[in-house]
This record gives sequence, structure tokens and C-alpha cells, in this order.
Amino acid sequence: MKNILNTFVNLYPVWIIGSSFLGYIYPPAFQWFSGNWMVGALALVMLGMGLTLHVDDFKAITKMPGAVLLGAIMQYTALPLSAYGISKLLQLDPALAVGLIIVGCCPGGTASNVITYLSRGHLALSIIMTTVSTLVAILATPLLTEALAGTYVPVDAWGLFYTTVQVVLIPVALGVFINYKFPHIGKKMSLAGPVVSVWAIVFIAGSIVAQSAETVAANLLVLFAAAGLLHIIGFVLGYVVARIFRYDHAVARTVSIEVGMQNGGLAAVLAKQNFPMQPMAAVPAVFSSVMQTLIGGLLTAYWRWKTDPSRSGGETTAESNTFHPLEDKSTSVNE
Repeated sequence: MKNILNTFVNLYPVWIIGSSFLGYIYPPAFQWFSGNWMVGALALVMLGMGLTLHVDDFKAITKMPGAVLLGAIMQYTALPLSAYGISKLLQLDPALAVGLIIVGCCPGGTASNVITYLSRGHLALSIIMTTVSTLVAILATPLLTEALAGTYVPVDAWGLFYTTVQVVLIPVALGVFINYKFPHIGKKMSLAGPVVSVWAIVFIAGSIVAQSAETVAANLLVLFAAAGLLHIIGFVLGYVVARIFRYDHAVARTVSIEVGMQNGGLAAVLAKQNFPMQPMAAVPAVFSSVMQTLIGGLLTAYWRWKTDPSRSGGETTAESNTFHPLEDKSTSVNE
């Protein structure tokens, strides 16, 4: 049973693409899943994230500030500005531009932890970076969205803040609290977390496409181009900047993945809840989820080949999935 559930979780990109396609060809399958359903589903995803965290995880941040700070700065400068620039470059419809900007202003997604593990990056660092960017999002996402998307349409920053507190701060804090006060209960609940999260994101993606099927059909190519460009820029800049700061390849891969992968579910809910007059605003989040998964998958395949110990000239990978908290400094180049 455990193997079946793990396989189901690992195939989440297939389920997202499948639900999006079903929502497109048969909208009634997901049109009912909106409003409080979407908010509740995302809250469950974030609760699942909170259940994986412990108080000691937050203490560890102080032992590796450099890489964590670099990732957070890149997350909330490179991606928001790139989303804004791409919107102008491709002359996106204002609603689609707003949606892409929201994606760019959101924190990293928990899927980045899986991609980091598979890519032989620093898994502990990845988890901490995702946690930090998620908490920073409570203030950064509403403010950045207001500053950038506000050039297209009026933005209610307080509304965005309220929604972010609802679906990020409260569920994550609750998960951490359960882990702290009732560790046995938290451990049992966390076992179901990945499966519940996949189901939630699958329904959110299907719902967004179902409610905007005509928009998706009319803007298919430009949406793929916009989302693809955004995530390619994120992956590339994350890696290059980390190497400029002389972090080793494993850390650079981790920063690349954290910057390149966004929380599409949060972006979709924020757009849907706070821009009711712009129903198309939630659509870029779905394309973002698909594109970042495809690009992340390709990079994973490349990096696993690059770091294969059996390959002549491959990177040394002894430290790939461990992070030494006291060694937050540049290390020697491996290739």
C-alpha cells in the first residue's frame, strides 16, 4: 500500500496535466470546486507542510543564513520583476499579466523539496528555504503584487494579506504546533499529507481550467511561453547567482530549484479570491505548475547524470543530500 501511495504522489505532474485536460474538455467535472473549497484545499496543503516542520528547523536558519538569505532575495526580486517584464514583453492581457505577476510574487512550492532530493541538492537547505520564503510571503506577496500588478488593475493589498494569512500562516502554524505539542498525532497526520496535497492541487488545477476553458483555448501558446520563460529565468538565475557567490554545485542546484519553482496552488487561490472581476487571472498559475514541473524534471535528469559517481568526470556527490549547518560558506569547485 505504501508503495502505491508513493507512486501516486511521485506522479503528481501526470495528475495535474490530466485534471487540467479534463477540466478543459468537460468543465462541469470541476466547476463546482471553487470559493471556500479552493481555500480549504490549499489550507490542507499548507497544514501538511507545517506538519513536516519542527521548532529546531527554525533554529537551524541562524546556522546557515547566507544561502537562505540569498534564496529569499532572489525569490522576491528576480521572479516578480521577471513576471512583470515578461507580461510587458508578450503584451499579455491585463488579467493574464496580473496572474503571472502573482505567480512571480508567491513563495517556493513544497514540490521543490522533492526535486532537490532527486537532483542531489541540499535537502535540508531546501526545506528551510521553502519555509522561510513561505513565511516571508505573508507580507511580501501582497506588497509586491500591489506594486507590480497594480499597474494593470486595482489591487487590494489587505485582501491579499488576509487570504495569505488564512491559507499560509494559520495552517502552517497549526501544523508546527501539533508537531510540538502532540508529536505522535503529528507524525500520523503527516503520513497522509503528501496524498492529500496532491489531491488538493489536482482539484485546484482542474477547477481553474474548467472555469476559464475558453480563455485557455484562446491563449494556449502565449500562456505556455510566459510560464516557461518565467521558470527558465528563475532556474538559471538561481544557479548562476549562487555560483557567483561561490557556493558549491549542490547548493547552487538547491537555490536554482527554490527560485525556479513557485507555489502555484497559492497563486491560483490568491488570484481567484482577490480578483473576482478578472476570472482569467488564476489561469497562469495552472500553466506555471505544468511548466515548472516539466522544466524541473528535465533539470533533475540532467543533474542526476552530471553527478553520477560512476560517470567519468562526474561531480562528487557525497554531501548531496545532507547540509552542514555550520558550513554556510563557499566551498571548492568540484569540476
